Amino acid sequence: MLSVKDNEPVEFTEAMLGKFAEIVARYPEGRQKSALLPILHEVQAVYGWLSVPAMDRVAAYLNIQPIEVYEVATFYTMFFLRPQGKYTLEVCRTGPCCLVGAERIMKHIESRLGIKEGEVTADGLFSWRGVECLAACGYGPVLQIGPSYTFYENLTEESVDKLIDELKQQASVNG
Repeated sequence: MLSVKDNEPVEFTEAMLGKFAEIVARYPEGRQKSALLPILHEVQAVYGWLSVPAMDRVAAYLNIQPIEVYEVATFYTMFFLRPQGKYTLEVCRTGPCCLVGAERIMKHIESRLGIKEGEVTADGLFSWRGVECLAACGYGPVLQIGPSYTFYENLTEESVDKLIDELKQQASVNG
């Protein structure tokens, strides 16, 4: 994953531009804006989040206004508008999960990681946030970990601790 700061200019690599061209080719002529969501996913996969300069470059690439990109990026919660940890823990915070302890799990994550929702740990490994329904109501509380979006169900404080420890171990092995 490439690192980019808030207002740092962004240049897309030839590989990224090739992928963008493949995506745009899926849509009818004159409908390049339809490629916006998958292109934003590609940009976020490379940089970890969507900076304003990156969104501006996407707008220029698609020949649309920057505000059209901002509207989409701010509407969908799957897009990050600020840097995230290597692992983003996303806890379902809707009614069914809250009934079985999601709020307790979020407080535990906050305490265990020492960061509030939306912050990043000092080592850059973790961030967390509450999200809307993850469609696993019968298995709550549930969380997913981005960017791979692996799901973990029937959470307890102990299972969350084990997961965090495993992710730390994985990060130390993989660098």
